[in-house]
Amino acid sequence: MPVTYVIRFDILPGQRDRFLTLLNGVLNAMRREPMFHNAMLHADPGNENRMMLYETWEDHGDVLEVQLKRRYREEWHAALPDLLASPRDISVWHPLREDRAA
Repeated sequence: MPVTYVIRFDILPGQRDRFLTLLNGVLNAMRREPMFHNAMLHADPGNENRMMLYETWEDHGDVLEVQLKRRYREEWHAALPDLLASPRDISVWHPLREDRAA
């Protein structure tokens, strides 16, 4: 069953560019994973240092056991304490419906 993660980030002042560089590397790599469905990065219009990542994968177990351990995520995960003002806020959702423009 597909699973969606909503991850909110509070980026430290002065770390936004490094945050985006590292995250973009992860997003570019994960789009080639066979269990990956989609991802969308959002910025708070009132605070450029607040972002939300929405990503959907085919299987939660695969995310925990395989995807989070991918080598391309190592630098990203190691850098998070230096990039974020507070820990990531991660919530897990199960999609019920998807609509797109015709």
